[in-house]
Amino acid sequence: MENQESDSESDRQDLAKPNTEEGRPRPQETSNDAALPTSDGADDLLSQALTPSPAARPQPDAIDPHAIWQQLLGEFALENQPGQLDAWIQASQVLHYEDGHFIVALPNAYYLDWAQNRLRPRIKRKLSVIMKRGSVDVTFRVVAPSSSERAESPAKPAPLYEAPAEKAVPAPAPVAHTAKNGAAAAQPIGPVNSKYTFDSFVVGKHNRMAVAAADVIARTPGERFNPLFIYGGSGLGKTHLLNAIANRLGEHGYRVLYCSAEQFTNDLVHAIRDRSTDAFRAKYRAIDVLLIDDVQFIVGKESTQEELFHTFNDLHAAGKQLVLTSDCPPRELPSLEDRLRSRFEGGLLTDIVVPDFETRVAILQTKIERQSLSVPYDVLMVVADRIKSNVRELEGALNNVWLYAQTHGVPLTAALADSILGSLGPRRTPCTPPRTIEHVAAYYGLTVADLTGRRRTADIARARQVAMYLLREENGLSLPSIGEYLGGRDHSTVSHGVEKITGDIQSDEILRHAVVKLRERLYLP
Repeated sequence: MENQESDSESDRQDLAKPNTEEGRPRPQETSNDAALPTSDGADDLLSQALTPSPAARPQPDAIDPHAIWQQLLGEFALENQPGQLDAWIQASQVLHYEDGHFIVALPNAYYLDWAQNRLRPRIKRKLSVIMKRGSVDVTFRVVAPSSSERAESPAKPAPLYEAPAEKAVPAPAPVAHTAKNGAAAAQPIGPVNSKYTFDSFVVGKHNRMAVAAADVIARTPGERFNPLFIYGGSGLGKTHLLNAIANRLGEHGYRVLYCSAEQFTNDLVHAIRDRSTDAFRAKYRAIDVLLIDDVQFIVGKESTQEELFHTFNDLHAAGKQLVLTSDCPPRELPSLEDRLRSRFEGGLLTDIVVPDFETRVAILQTKIERQSLSVPYDVLMVVADRIKSNVRELEGALNNVWLYAQTHGVPLTAALADSILGSLGPRRTPCTPPRTIEHVAAYYGLTVADLTGRRRTADIARARQVAMYLLREENGLSLPSIGEYLGGRDHSTVSHGVEKITGDIQSDEILRHAVVKLRERLYLP
């Protein structure tokens, strides 16, 4: 039997950091179950995987190992802080599978050592649960990128985050959807857009956790993260994810209902007026998955909240999946009944924030590729630099630039893009540094004197570090200048504060939400 992993902090740190010690051999696991496969059988499997055979016989069990592996990686992404496993997740690739034995390719010995010594026991246990098998084995092999399926795409200026559609991983097979194996495809109820899929969704640091959670739900609805509550500003992809979930589950026979909170309210009003509340309840409860967009619009509507409360209870008790979106977390929805708030927070809360520059470029690249447009890379960079608010405005700006060049018969250049975007609206500039400090102090219920003074209580120190971060990132001040604005602090103190917020914002959801809200305030007229 394998030794169970400890949940201690040291183990979590081991998971997050690859082994970089040189010259010190790793002790081999001694149990039979954890021993690394070194037999000729594993070599034979690898040889079969890398050598095409026209007479290859089909797998006896109709599973898709690529879909299983992607589900495993999704669970890893949800259980660890953003950035901890990003490189390993992107580098791994299933080469071959046979009778519970995975052979997985990694690009170099660095990742191989990390996977074998740090992750392999957890991987085996998770695969056993996902596949419902008592025994699953994994062999890791170094395979050069040129031999991997990931090297098939032509070279081009690559963003940090690529669209899922570009990954050389087959689409998930029906087997991954345990509740409806063999069921015929079902048309989702509601205005579902068939173009909004997981393949067309660009993944970045700003939305990785939300996408991973949605992917898990789209494979096994009702089993984990129920309900899933996604929040974030307008135009950042919440509706896209809801449609992606609806499209995938509909393909596998689930009864899915997608609606906005406004539509839910309208249907309820009509049902009360027509005395057809039984039909209303049958519509919203005789389903497998309920997806409600913009749930913030039920605030202040008592009858709607009452009916949603009972609908929620009925579906949740029956093991049915609920996914809701909003422009803010449940705790910030005014006049929302406590009983609904507690239920919204009872599953998984995850946010989508404004994409960073690299992801904005990736989004534009995906758009032009899918629409077969010819746009120079430097033009995409200009658009991504000028438009930072949300994805809808980003794509709209690109449409304006491209259409202007086409209708006027002029070359599409970076200078032209900058000129057109400047005519559409002035470049947004943040408020002055003193106003930035005032905004931070007001957000945290403090005074400017608190932030510029010498007190170092936890709440004041945290707010002061947020002010340092925003003055650096948004106002573009030097470290000494930031120190002067905040009471004459040393530049090393400012540097530590900026680095602290930069690191914590990746894993602290409350901090990330605070920074997003404050950024919005800095650019208000």
